[in-house]
Amino acid sequence: MASYSFDVVSDFDRQELVNTLDQVRRDVSQRYDLKDSGTEIALEDTAVVITTASDMTLQAVEDILRAKATKRDLSLKIFDFQPAETVGGNRVQQTVQLKKGLSQELAKKMSKIVRDELKKVTVAIQGESLRVTGKSKDDLQQVIQLLRSKEDELDVPLQFENYR
Repeated sequence: MASYSFDVVSDFDRQELVNTLDQVRRDVSQRYDLKDSGTEIALEDTAVVITTASDMTLQAVEDILRAKATKRDLSLKIFDFQPAETVGGNRVQQTVQLKKGLSQELAKKMSKIVRDELKKVTVAIQGESLRVTGKSKDDLQQVIQLLRSKEDELDVPLQFENYR
């Protein structure tokens, strides 16, 4: 009898993030209260850096970022907002770390959750993803349902790939 498997990953579409940041920049440049704030939004490898004139402006840009990300189907769980810091003159800078991949601790926690609930499947940690294998597609569907129900506790967005 054949066995079936799928991978559990935590990832985001980088192009959607680029598009979201473009929309945020456009919104900031067109809004009357933010137009002259000199706000800069830079995308780095693992973070977004927001530099602006004041804490109030920073909060407004943060709200715009959240709204635009939600509209483009980016999970807000990928953003880890760091505390704002004062830089050069009267400017405020905030780094927003981007969460990608499953950490070892989180992968172990998810593996334990699946093993405790469903005995018919095997779970293997593969780098930043989890491989779930079972003899029945129904068992795998139960794993997906279980992980979706626990997604709020895990604090990361989950995707299920390579379903075979």
